[in-house]
Amino acid sequence: MMMSDSASYKSKSKNLFSKIIDPQYLWKTIKTFGIKEFLLICASISVFAVLFVFVFLFIEGIQVFFEVSPIEFFFGTTWRPAAIPKYRAWGIAPMIIGSLMVSFGALAVAIVFGIMAAIYIAEVAPPQIRDFVKPIIEILAGIPSVVYGFFGLVILVPWIRETFNVVVGETAFTGSLILSVMILPTIVSVSEDAISAVPRHLKEGSLALGANEFQTLKAVVLPAALSGILAAIVLAFGRAIGETMAVLMVTGGSPIIPSPFWNYLSPVRVMTASIAAEMGEAVQGGTHYHALFAIGIVLFAITFVLNNVARRVVRKRIKMLKRL
Repeated sequence: MMMSDSASYKSKSKNLFSKIIDPQYLWKTIKTFGIKEFLLICASISVFAVLFVFVFLFIEGIQVFFEVSPIEFFFGTTWRPAAIPKYRAWGIAPMIIGSLMVSFGALAVAIVFGIMAAIYIAEVAPPQIRDFVKPIIEILAGIPSVVYGFFGLVILVPWIRETFNVVVGETAFTGSLILSVMILPTIVSVSEDAISAVPRHLKEGSLALGANEFQTLKAVVLPAALSGILAAIVLAFGRAIGETMAVLMVTGGSPIIPSPFWNYLSPVRVMTASIAAEMGEAVQGGTHYHALFAIGIVLFAITFVLNNVARRVVRKRIKMLKRL
């Protein structure tokens, strides 16, 4: 028995040694190790890039609070960085409100049409129509934002001015309409992938129990795909609140709080538009310069908080589905 164990051990050792000196096995091992290290390096670069951006924003933006009170900066309702020193004001509350109005207005429109379109493409449309419609929707994501802005300036702005009988057509509502078209491909594509990824046996089980297709869609498919749909909404919100050129052209650029507060037919200014419009005229190292970087910190913080909230919601949803 001991002799057979010894012979088996020697045979295994010989096979292992032959593998180690085999050039093909050696190259395969090195290649596998190299792929792992390459992927690790790529992931590390992504993390360090985000960290570097945040540190750069923080270092440049935090300096504004050496000269401006945080309460005045975040809750002030007047933005006058170019006035004489006595009358300068650094309140960004109108821009925060304008950004949220335009972004949530765009989401309100795009979520409804986007999810309906995703359901149609994934569950209803014949293959021929699906193969035709989905690429057309995805083409919308490749159109430059300045083209959307020019379209809104030429077509939407006069239409809104005449239809709603307002003084100017550059309003928060105009920006919301333009942004809703821009974020529509994100919601449709990601939501459609999430709906298509729902296991087939869940649908078949629901239908076998007597539910019709609409009941199956409502009670089985959409709840199972909810995590992917939430991810699509978060990605769309990130695109909307970070958009610059299109909203700069069609929202009026007025750093004022609408009166009344919910008036979407009032001109507004979003945070990204302020950074884009004023960075070129801000003196490097001055209060105005650092204030614009502080606005960038606010944008970063809003996106970061929303992503974390959405991630927690998705994780809870996945845990609940696993229990089922």
